[in-house]
This record gives sequence, C-alpha cells and structure tokens, in this order.
Amino acid sequence: MADLHDTLKALTADTEDVIGLVADLDAAAWQTPTPAPGWSIADQIAHLTFIFRLAKTAAADPRTFEAIAASAANDFNGAVNAALRQFNTLPPEELLTTFQAEAESCVRALAAVPEDEVVPWLVNPLPPTILTCAGIMELFGHGQDIADALGVRRTPTDRLRHLVDFAFLTRDFGYQSRGETPPDEPFRFELTAPSGEIWRIGPEEAAQTVTGPAHDFCLLVTRRRHRDDLALTATGRDAEHWLDIAQAYRGPAGEGRRPGQFTDTDE
Repeated sequence: MADLHDTLKALTADTEDVIGLVADLDAAAWQTPTPAPGWSIADQIAHLTFIFRLAKTAAADPRTFEAIAASAANDFNGAVNAALRQFNTLPPEELLTTFQAEAESCVRALAAVPEDEVVPWLVNPLPPTILTCAGIMELFGHGQDIADALGVRRTPTDRLRHLVDFAFLTRDFGYQSRGETPPDEPFRFELTAPSGEIWRIGPEEAAQTVTGPAHDFCLLVTRRRHRDDLALTATGRDAEHWLDIAQAYRGPAGEGRRPGQFTDTDE
C-alpha cells in the first residue's frame, strides 16, 4: 500500500474530479435523481461532505468523533439521513463551497496524524492511510452515481490502485453484511490498471482468484455495476460467490445495480 502522502494526493485529485462534475450545474440539475434510490446529486455531495467532516473530526478531535459515532451506533440509516439533512438543503453554491472546504480540512487533519498511529473510526481504529483509502472509495462510488445521473463517462486513472488495495483489506465486508462466515482461504487479485500495468495482490499460491480490469473491479466493490456487466473472472468457488456479494464499505449492501442497467463498457 502507498504511503500517506500519496494517498492524500490521490484523495485530493479525486475530490477535484467530483467537483468538476457538478461545478457548472444549475440549481435544477442539482436535484437530478441518481441511480441510488431517493438520492439526488445534491444528496450525493451532501453525503460526501459529511464523510469528510467526520474523518476530519476523527483525526483532529477523537473525543468528539467518538461521541458522534456512539449516538449513531443503533440507527445506521437514521444517522445517514440526519447527515444528509445537515447539508442537502444548502443552496448549490454554498453546498459545493462547504464540500470543498471540508475536503481540504480533512486532508490537513489526516496529514497531521503520524502514519504509525491510528484514528478512531466507525468500527475499528484505522491508520490514517487506510482511512484515506476509505475516502477514495467513497468518492469513487458516489462520484459514479453523479456521473451516471448526468450521462458522463469518467476516465479511470491508476489512482484506482488505492481503492483496489482497500478492497483487498475489506474483502470480508460483503459476508459480514449478510451474516455469512468469510472463508479462511486467501484471495488473489490480478487486475489490469488503466495504464496497462498488472496489479497482483494476495498470495501467489492462492486458489481463489479474481482477474479483469481494475476499473471493473472498483465498480464491483462499490456496487455501482452488476457483475454481469463487468469483465471479471473468478477462479474457485469462494471467489465466484464473492463476485455476487463484494462490497468495500461497512453496513447494508444496498440494492446495487441491475444487470444491463448501464450500457457502458470498460477499457
């Protein structure tokens, strides 16, 4: 996994890409429905704003963060909806300014944490590098929802490596969200980067493997495309099942996307 400087640099670049998607939208366009049921583009930016504020608080003021996390522990969906209401009623220009400011504050707060220390988070404390990768995952998934709502095709970059590494670490989240027991056997991912480089993660001798384009893989683990629409191949029974349940985030899996819902193809 890359160091904190590199991951924060990628987080900043991904934030700028999301800002670019919405910066020129008029007020009506901010209310465009996205593929996430019930969520508009404004809701997507509001959610990301809240995530950045939460991560900033965790890094800079752990005691306040722990109080926030405790209050949300018994009502996940209620906490998400309450977070949206903090921001999604702001006028678009103010929401975008707030989003950008919270992202910049979050980067500064995480950069100040020594890499060998941990930051409190929703389930377990995380090193700042891994929490940054979680932010990259959030930007990728919610940015994809915005792009899909606008009919925009994003150009993937090798910054996806940070999300791939994070998905390797969070392999078991899909099992946990469904009450299933994760397999003991390790997985190996062999993925083709947008640049054409091959990324190999996991033990070489692993019998359970997933291969294909890294961009497709990231769409899978954020549940922004159905596996049937992605050029991913599993070897091994456990890996085959994992393609059906993969998710790189905690909490409910959500509805995901239907086969054929989107007609775009990858690299």
